[in-house]
Amino acid sequence: MSESAPEKPDMPPGAVLNFSSATLPDRDRIPIFREFLGRKLMRVEIEPLAGHAFEADVAVRKWPGLDFISARRSPLKVGRTKGLLSDGDDRLVFQFDDFPSVISHARGEVALDAGDAILTSNGDAVYRTFPSSGVLASLFLHRSALGPLLRDGESGIGRAIPAQTPVLRLIRSVLTTLKEEAALATPELQALTVNYVYDLVALAIGATRDAAELAKGRGVRAAQLRSIKAYCERHVSRGDLSPDALAPRFGMSARSIQRLFETEGITFTEFLRELRLKRVHRMLSSPRFDAMTVTDIAFACGFGELSHFNRHFRARFGASPRDVRKARRQ
Repeated sequence: MSESAPEKPDMPPGAVLNFSSATLPDRDRIPIFREFLGRKLMRVEIEPLAGHAFEADVAVRKWPGLDFISARRSPLKVGRTKGLLSDGDDRLVFQFDDFPSVISHARGEVALDAGDAILTSNGDAVYRTFPSSGVLASLFLHRSALGPLLRDGESGIGRAIPAQTPVLRLIRSVLTTLKEEAALATPELQALTVNYVYDLVALAIGATRDAAELAKGRGVRAAQLRSIKAYCERHVSRGDLSPDALAPRFGMSARSIQRLFETEGITFTEFLRELRLKRVHRMLSSPRFDAMTVTDIAFACGFGELSHFNRHFRARFGASPRDVRKARRQ
């Protein structure tokens, strides 16, 4: 097939496209993935390795200034070939995989261990070989936005970033959150998250002093806090939510999580209690949940002790849970 630049699918901010080889007939899997996912969307050549059945589950997420592609894939080779460079896409690509791989580019060949990350340029011919099945994450970043944050400019391109680099754990945590959210709710949240990702990638590669200070300041803290709040909202029914339980997931200490909430003048416990009380109030105010008892609703919202729940509910809303339900029915 020709390597001329085909038209890219139009994806609005927050959109998610999912692809699975399991949904395609065997004879069509490789051609469709090569043409649509590879050449049209990712602008790369995809070549399954001989002796391995081709399988891939891919999700493409798009926000202003950032594309995020996660893929569970069989062994293959991916190449940004010279013919595809004619599209003028010179974005920087930050990638990591959970199994070893080898990258070949103009600066030489780099062997990556499991979990290592690397920054490459879409403006260069780059080839990456994945000899075993695994999960790949790719971030497509605009060099005009990332470049000024880097201490040594683009000299970090093509250099392996060891898996044990602390900030990589935080990047993985953020990407896990992004995968769990179909779309960020507002343009403000989208912009905040995109800036956060750029800050973290710059820190992983080597940020300027100013960029590092910025990353440690309002932008990163606000995005960290937003990510933790969003996770709590999705899992409010869990009774084990606490800074200690959340710390490994977000690559932070429990004390750091507590300090994030203190910057807003509240404690984590107060935030979680308010979140759960509001959820209970909404459920009591909706006829959809009339079949549930007040106790059932309290437990469903993460409360584990009824006297504690009743006391705080009355203090917050000036009425008992039963009074709220009765008022709605009347």
